[in-house]
Amino acid sequence: MMRDVMSNNKYPQEFKDEAVRQVVDKGYSVPDVAKRLGISDKSLYYWVKKTKVPAKKSAEQEEIRKLKAELKRVTEERNILKEAAAFFASESRKDTRS
Repeated sequence: MMRDVMSNNKYPQEFKDEAVRQVVDKGYSVPDVAKRLGISDKSLYYWVKKTKVPAKKSAEQEEIRKLKAELKRVTEERNILKEAAAFFASESRKDTRS
């Protein structure tokens, strides 16, 4: 019966966030924080991993967004230069025929 009560135990999000902060921001080890707070190492490792993954993905997504914007700008610049080169080449041919 006691096992059922423990498996259904839900920690408030604020509690999880503070536990993760102690590991990530303050540099305490997971086993130390888990022992102090009376939770399992496994739970705390999971919470830390869970909070790091979205941040990494969002940073990568931001980098991809910036790179796509830069690629678009550089492609447009290249196309303008190609058109200008073609224009001046045709003008140059006209001048030599006269």
